[in-house]
Amino acid sequence: MATPKIDVQVISSGILPEDVLALGESVIKQAKIPVQQPLSLQFGSARQTVSIVSVSRYDGMRISQSLAGKWGLHSGARLRLQYRSGSRTLALGPLIGVLVSRDYIDQPDKPFGSITMFCRELTDTCRSQGAYVYFFTPSAIHSDLRSVEGWVWGGGSWYRTTLPAPDVVNNRLTSRKLENRPIVQQFFREIKQRYGAVVFNEKFLDKSEVFEALAGDTSLQRYLPESHTLRNYTMLKSMCARYPVVFLKPVRGSLGKGIIRLSRQGTEGWLASFTTVGGTRRATYPNLLKFFSAISGKMKTVRYLVQQGLTLIESSGRPVDFRALAQKNGSGAWVVTSIVGRTAGSQHYVSNLARGGTLAGVRDSVAKSNLPQMFRGSAYARLKRAALDIAKGVDTRIPAHFGELGIDLALDTGGRVWLLEVNSKPSKNDNTPLNEGKIRPSVRMMIQYARYLSGF
Repeated sequence: MATPKIDVQVISSGILPEDVLALGESVIKQAKIPVQQPLSLQFGSARQTVSIVSVSRYDGMRISQSLAGKWGLHSGARLRLQYRSGSRTLALGPLIGVLVSRDYIDQPDKPFGSITMFCRELTDTCRSQGAYVYFFTPSAIHSDLRSVEGWVWGGGSWYRTTLPAPDVVNNRLTSRKLENRPIVQQFFREIKQRYGAVVFNEKFLDKSEVFEALAGDTSLQRYLPESHTLRNYTMLKSMCARYPVVFLKPVRGSLGKGIIRLSRQGTEGWLASFTTVGGTRRATYPNLLKFFSAISGKMKTVRYLVQQGLTLIESSGRPVDFRALAQKNGSGAWVVTSIVGRTAGSQHYVSNLARGGTLAGVRDSVAKSNLPQMFRGSAYARLKRAALDIAKGVDTRIPAHFGELGIDLALDTGGRVWLLEVNSKPSKNDNTPLNEGKIRPSVRMMIQYARYLSGF
């Protein structure tokens, strides 16, 4: 179905009535749009009955100022247009809403803080691909669930305006508390049921949920370190009997927060290394029961995953792991957009950038590591294969819609690939390709997938 890209021109309502849309003659022919007949004009959740008039030697769209104002459209926007003859609907779009955790109304030059440049990348990509994007927070959702107060880039600046509910929502909320707010969940349900909208990256993933789901797929078990939800001392004792090192990871943790590395020290003792903002805090315990008693109070509020310790490759004594960004493309298929190596900071054993980790390409990370030479040439291909397998497994086995996943992988000194974690809200810093141009491939891919979902 033809979806030509058209430039939007906003015309004074005294010249062009709200119920008239002026289209270039070539656009009308290409999309086979009937003229001077009542049609339903659709933009996200918004509907308006209009008649079409043809403009010769013109290939754009003219819309009245009053209608453009209601819908949050501005001159210079570029959209796709699709005529659906069965319903006599002329659809404009896709309209993409990106749900973010917070905005800063008093900083109009940087309304989204550290992710403002990412948001600009999205607006530039949408303009080149023929899509319209806005950014909104949970508090910007109107009580009728049909519209929002969103941020739009137009005329060289950011501004807030009222917009219809979108065709596609990319959920980039970074807090479970925000995501679980009733207005957010009601909005998701309403726009899906009433308007056929699609929400991707619908929810956070818990570590235990991921490992338990993937363990049910025999083809993925080779990537999974032994992992269990820590319920009691018997479970901890059993894991520590099998492995000289185990990790305790908060089931709902992120950015390496709260991870404990537990290793044998002597015949009876144990060394616990706790991640903190300032570095690693270490404590020794004469036996395992003493350690368990020390953390049992914490276990009343924090659920832990206890996981087999791995002998990861290192660079200058610092652990190295890899972040793969898997995304769905313009055909709805999973692809790996980027893989970067991450080396832990000098005071940490986790590699997150927030903990002082550094990025490098896979080849450089492997070359500087203690990975045996025989495994180096195939490292990238095996990491990519694992990321694709795991993304498909999460998509198949966990009941939610995902469009992109940050997949943390590791190589051990025997060349085996292991899964560390899957993140459904991957940071736009952690997975940045090091040889990026102005617009990252990951941003282009996100818009292509949104177009696929919306039929534009």
